Amino acid sequence: MTQSEPTYRVRLAENADDLLAAQRLRYDVFVDELGGSGAMVDHDARLERDEYDDVFDHLLLEDTARTDGPPLVGVYRVMRDDQAAKIGRFYSEDEYDLAPLRTSGRRLLELGRSCLHRDYRGGAGMYVMWQALARYVEEHGLEVLFGVASFHGTDTGALAHALSSLADRHLAPEEICVKSKAYEPMSILPPDQIDRRRAAVETPALIKAYLRLGGFVGDGAYIDHAFNTTDICLILDTTRMNDRQRAIYTGQRG
Repeated sequence: MTQSEPTYRVRLAENADDLLAAQRLRYDVFVDELGGSGAMVDHDARLERDEYDDVFDHLLLEDTARTDGPPLVGVYRVMRDDQAAKIGRFYSEDEYDLAPLRTSGRRLLELGRSCLHRDYRGGAGMYVMWQALARYVEEHGLEVLFGVASFHGTDTGALAHALSSLADRHLAPEEICVKSKAYEPMSILPPDQIDRRRAAVETPALIKAYLRLGGFVGDGAYIDHAFNTTDICLILDTTRMNDRQRAIYTGQRG
């Protein structure tokens, strides 16, 4: 554990060393902890990487007071629509049909590879990153945020309560609702059979954070066997936020 209260700083990766640090933390979380893999994962160097890393911006969360390890404790990679245009696609398009977003006329930001060091989960770190993200969104005039988020494991039956609850209560409006390309139904249980308490417990913290901000889910899950995950697509239209949600998002409370 860190030996003092965290002193957080968020900045964008500036060079190759920053990117390597992010890829090392991602390896610790996505490969060591969650059993993921991928064509470009470097197990010898302990780097979780892919062909999109050079296109995304990388938000780095550092604890400058940390004394028992590197200061980097969280990462979030982000790609604006103008960056995606350079390679002709978003990362999520491997899994989801993004036509409703692409044709919406809105400014888009794709989010991905979000993770925190295990010692910093459940604290303020994620909200510090969200607040930095809010500044990034405002600076670039972005409106709709989206990206794939994951449940550990590929057995949708074991995730039936969580997936069914998301589909029942948080399905995106039709005009921004993307659909899984390898469709796995999320409405596994009828609404009256969903254990809402169990669903909440089994839903990862990142997904619940999106929902608290007014986020939606796309239609259908996607099984990512390489990463050993069941993926959903989260969509956050910042123009639909109410005052309470916007205060959480920007950090401007009361």
